[in-house]
Amino acid sequence: MGRKRAARQTGMTVPGWAWWLPCVFAPVVLLNLAVAWFGSSFVSPLSFSFLEAKAGAVRAYLTHRPSCLMEGHAPLEPIIDAAERRHGLPPGLLRALVQVESESRVHRISPAGAMGPGQLMPGTAAMLGVKDPFDPEPAIDGSARYLAGQLRRFKDVRLAVAAYNAGPGSVNGRVPKNGETEYYVPKVLAAWELTRPPPPPKKVPVVTQPAARPKPAAPARTKAPASVAKDAKKPAVPAAKGQG
Repeated sequence: MGRKRAARQTGMTVPGWAWWLPCVFAPVVLLNLAVAWFGSSFVSPLSFSFLEAKAGAVRAYLTHRPSCLMEGHAPLEPIIDAAERRHGLPPGLLRALVQVESESRVHRISPAGAMGPGQLMPGTAAMLGVKDPFDPEPAIDGSARYLAGQLRRFKDVRLAVAAYNAGPGSVNGRVPKNGETEYYVPKVLAAWELTRPPPPPKKVPVVTQPAARPKPAAPARTKAPASVAKDAKKPAVPAAKGQG
């Protein structure tokens, strides 16, 4: 009666379904605002995409957050370096991926509901056994295992990074063009140029010149004995006549 009376007073007739719109949109708006607030992401308040994943990410965040309010988290770099060595990844590649995925922010939630420093989707986190995607150590280890698996599968860094972003089923020998992955891969590779350790300096071969052969010494001149030299200087005595 109240709605009909208000409609009569304004001279407008509001369809019955219009009264249910706020009930439908309100939860979606609140969920998107929660993702934007907690996950430091830009999400359209009226986005109806990935609602289940975003709801799971918000629940995981609220479950995790009290545990780190007092203690915080350890620096990510040593955790990333250890995960790279443990799973045989090229040095610096995982660090570049984490920078592009989350800007190295532990509590990041994407507009699609991906979580944590490596931006694991809820299904991927469950497959990898990562119970808390916002806990850096298990989350980064899960990202490293997943990336290492793609690298073993495709034998190519570009395709492995593309599979991390779009899923291995989307990579058929090339980087898929889906409006995101074709831009994502160059970003990771550009970041990798900065995070990978410099190559060891090339050893310049030392050219050794052959040692010069010593010149043979001139034979030393031997001096005649002094007595011989004196006799040589004396004039010869002529023989006496009549002797013979």
